[in-house]
Amino acid sequence: MNEQMVRTGLALVLLLAAAFGAMVYGGLHYRKEMLVAAARALVQLIAVALVIAWIFTHPQWAFLYLAVMLGAAAYTANRRIGGDGRDRLVVLLAIALGASATVLIVAVTGALTFSAQSLLPFTAQMIGGAMTTASLAGLRLRDDVKDQFPVFEGYVALGATYRQAGREFAHRAAEKSLFPTMDQTKSAGLVTLPGAFVGMLLGGASPVLAAQIQLLVLIGLMLVQTITAIVTSRLISPLDPHLAAEQVAGTS
Repeated sequence: MNEQMVRTGLALVLLLAAAFGAMVYGGLHYRKEMLVAAARALVQLIAVALVIAWIFTHPQWAFLYLAVMLGAAAYTANRRIGGDGRDRLVVLLAIALGASATVLIVAVTGALTFSAQSLLPFTAQMIGGAMTTASLAGLRLRDDVKDQFPVFEGYVALGATYRQAGREFAHRAAEKSLFPTMDQTKSAGLVTLPGAFVGMLLGGASPVLAAQIQLLVLIGLMLVQTITAIVTSRLISPLDPHLAAEQVAGTS
């Protein structure tokens, strides 16, 4: 164990203790959850670091790693939305389309070298961003349908299927799911220094190179999340499959 690891460990312990103390002082009730979250982050990041280090020396396994990540992202987003098996396939498609379109452009233009060291972390970040947007778009769609159920029911009464009726609400849901991305991009460098930029600076990269990579990430996220939001909001079931019958019965 080198000196830097010891110093990092000490800093992490002090940061966590200070955060715990602040929660106690403020009377907040998520102290246990914070400790669990920190422990999970520690275990998961160490495991991921070991896996990625292995993949860097065995790049042929990068596609399998990304496939697992893609499946986990679709499962997580669909679980947050509360969708069924068909919805999970829709979310998987939405995330895959957004991420693949973005990575393809970056790889073809040569903006990032075609190597596991460059494309693996970039692709992983695109998948993560797509997962968040799929969750937001799906939840926004279902909230809007629930709030305006008489309008939704009117489309169904005219012969539309649930998914066809849901498309009338898809545009707004997709737009609202993109607000966090737009805000993050507009405030980059002015209000906050984004993660990739800070990470590269800490790693010794020049500010100019750090800015280039961060722009690839930010604009790439805009593309991947736009595609994901559109596909998710248009194709996912606008009603919770487990509650659809109850919602329809309650208005009859």
